[in-house]
Amino acid sequence: MSTEHYDVVILGGGNAAMGATVATRQAGLSVAMIEMRDLGGTCPNRGCMPKKVLVAAAHALDEIARAHHHGITVAAPSLDWAALIAREKALIAGVPDSLAGAMARRGVEVIHGQGKFVGPRSVEVGDRTLEAAHIVIATGSKPRRLPIPGAEHLVTSDDVLSDPALPRDVVFIGGGVIALEFSHVYARAGSKVTILEVLPNLLPSVDADAVTQLRAETERLGIAIHTGVKVARIEQAGRGYNVVFTEAGAERSITAERVVNGAGRIADVGGLALDASGIRHEEGHVVVDEFLRSVSNPAVYVCGDAAAGAPQLSPIATYQGQIVGHNIVEGPTRKPDYASIPSCIFTVPALAMVGLTETEARKKGLKIRVQTNDMQGWLSAKTTAESAAWAKVVVDEASGHILGAHMLGHAAEELIHLFALAIRHGITADQLKDTICGFPTYSADIKFLV
Repeated sequence: MSTEHYDVVILGGGNAAMGATVATRQAGLSVAMIEMRDLGGTCPNRGCMPKKVLVAAAHALDEIARAHHHGITVAAPSLDWAALIAREKALIAGVPDSLAGAMARRGVEVIHGQGKFVGPRSVEVGDRTLEAAHIVIATGSKPRRLPIPGAEHLVTSDDVLSDPALPRDVVFIGGGVIALEFSHVYARAGSKVTILEVLPNLLPSVDADAVTQLRAETERLGIAIHTGVKVARIEQAGRGYNVVFTEAGAERSITAERVVNGAGRIADVGGLALDASGIRHEEGHVVVDEFLRSVSNPAVYVCGDAAAGAPQLSPIATYQGQIVGHNIVEGPTRKPDYASIPSCIFTVPALAMVGLTETEARKKGLKIRVQTNDMQGWLSAKTTAESAAWAKVVVDEASGHILGAHMLGHAAEELIHLFALAIRHGITADQLKDTICGFPTYSADIKFLV
């Protein structure tokens, strides 16, 4: 078997991988990309994009549920779940071919198969051995496996996005982002939903007050949330499953047609044979330096969901990939900065956040001003009959700079970008107050939030 030589070999074909091809190809480097599934990775094929199709349906159902506030009488809606799943599949069907065309125009050779290391700078895929000056790990993430007896009965978010049958009842094991987003969709579609979370609180990395607001809104929909529980086992029970768990020292059980792994995702690096390349890895992830480079093998970079220490978000994957591409071309000079990158939990309504939580700011010893508002009584929220409208903004007292913003409802998934812009470019709270927005809009309320 002869060895083929490239300047860069990228393991993975998602957003991070494609981000890494920009600077490297502009510099004229030869690039090979190895992807074992569909080009685009999780986000466009099995994650955020198809999920948003279901979330859009949940928004429509929410609007119908609130129609009576506007004097509109409508019959109870009927959702054709199979048609919704078919629509979701149709909308994303062309993604891999479109991205394959983009990579071809960029001059990237795409190789389909499972790549694995066979040396410090060598990768094997099928019957080919590729050697490169730089190797990029951008293999994304996979669902976290749960060590629970009966875990083989669990389905993942991939299955939720593919099953044309709407379950009568659903239990989520784990109360992470995936569980909350899909629970809002299921509940509005008519399913009975239960969330079981081992930690004492949901979403521990999110502002605690924001989580309290989201939990209250989630429970308002009829979703049962149990925190601080331990799942003992999952047993088949007729056409469904019996989930046995311990709560406050007492054993309880719930029966449901579908049980979903909602415990989050981990780096998908298990099949790469990392030891063959001398790559240091701990607890399922590659240990990297501040430039996203392996601490033990300087030829290797890591970006996207495969990288530890940053939120698993599509924009961050692309951002990290671009940094890796520049560091390959220019040398290790660029470092990621996540301070101004917003994130959204696409429940209905959505929870959006950017920057520091109040707790994080206080731990840093910063002197801060915290402004919290429940906007449900505001005219803007009452006009659209919002069921939840809440915001917390953290401001540095000395400079007036925005340090963090956390919003539920009130077009949070859009307004959060104004706070992200302020953090990135040093726009102060007073400058935001002085900005004139169109009226009446949700944006016009920003001057009251800071």
